[in-house]
Amino acid sequence: MTWTDRLAPSLDDFAALAKAAFDALPEDFRRLTGDVVFRIDDFATDDVLASLGIEDPFELTGLYQGVDLSRRSVLDTLPNPSMVFLYRRPILDEWTERGDVTLGELVEHVLVHEIGHHFGLSDDDIHRIEDEA
Repeated sequence: MTWTDRLAPSLDDFAALAKAAFDALPEDFRRLTGDVVFRIDDFATDDVLASLGIEDPFELTGLYQGVDLSRRSVLDTLPNPSMVFLYRRPILDEWTERGDVTLGELVEHVLVHEIGHHFGLSDDDIHRIEDEA
């Protein structure tokens, strides 16, 4: 197979995968997530990468941006909406390198990881939960 007649999944395809992954989560989990905006981009912006000290844009597959639920207060001014970014090109790159998961499974993994940050979990917390599962 030469793959010359195949196209990589588009941003819209990724949005559909992310929606399907979110819709497949337990209802209580989705309800607790609240109003999070999901956004699909090819890569994180240069400003985001610089703020995280990341030089290679392929190293960042997703990002949570906002005030996590553990730090919110009713006394706070209305924050900007919480956002979960999924970065298409790094996810595709990881998927092709790994070869042991479907693209949908990897999108779901990144999505749930970033939602974990929305709940106030650190990377270490999330990795520990994944290891225990």
